[in-house]
Amino acid sequence: MNIDRRKIKIHSAGLGVLLGVMAAVTGCSTGIKETNTLKSEVVTPAPDAGFIDNPERQTRRADLPFQKVWIKPDFDASAYKELVVAPVNTQYVMEMDWLHKAGSASWLSDVKKDIAELAHYFHDQVVKEFKEDPNQRFRLIEFAGQHKEPALRLELALIQIDPSQPVLHALGWLQVGGGTAAGAINQRRAAFEGRLRDMQTGEVVATFADRDMQDAGPLDLTRLTWYGPAKGIMDRWAEQFVKIANRKPGEMVIDPVPYTLKPF
Repeated sequence: MNIDRRKIKIHSAGLGVLLGVMAAVTGCSTGIKETNTLKSEVVTPAPDAGFIDNPERQTRRADLPFQKVWIKPDFDASAYKELVVAPVNTQYVMEMDWLHKAGSASWLSDVKKDIAELAHYFHDQVVKEFKEDPNQRFRLIEFAGQHKEPALRLELALIQIDPSQPVLHALGWLQVGGGTAAGAINQRRAAFEGRLRDMQTGEVVATFADRDMQDAGPLDLTRLTWYGPAKGIMDRWAEQFVKIANRKPGEMVIDPVPYTLKPF
């Protein structure tokens, strides 16, 4: 994908307003205020995409960082010792409306390749985090037939990735009345839906979904890939999966504010 750098325009005045608002919210221009509550006020949950059955039974839990969660009432996570991380589903993210309004077959082809690469990246990051977990909470296995002890299958679907600001500028979409893509400016969001499945019974024992936002520092404004902020969000999710797997009864897993202010 070729992007004319000359067409990438960064509005410093708009950035100043954004930084001012965010500083007021966080109360600090350089720190991260860790609270699940503040995230829920800043980032609205993504609409249900369809990967999860019965999404209406999901609720917001203050002790977990994800915006929507359902756990089977009698589910005992401690009974499971092995984990399979399934390939990440991209069906729903391919339906993003801004993607199909680009008007270029070559652009769409490139984005499809990027989405496939992002799915592999997300999968590999989750595997990496569990393998490097000092507690070795789960033994990672690749196939159902490999499991020797009770095992879970983690199934994930990407459902949203917002394009980064430079690409929207280059495409000429950052204009008054620019539509959905222009509305994504400064949001840098990505979203997923996920479920845990008992490998022996095939039953889904938990579902969860989250939409998050990447850092809105000046460095983000110079990234020339449309998915620039998404990998940082995926890194955070992968870390959170491991924290949740290791948490003790009653322990909270908190989510940092979805951005860190980094002045010039």
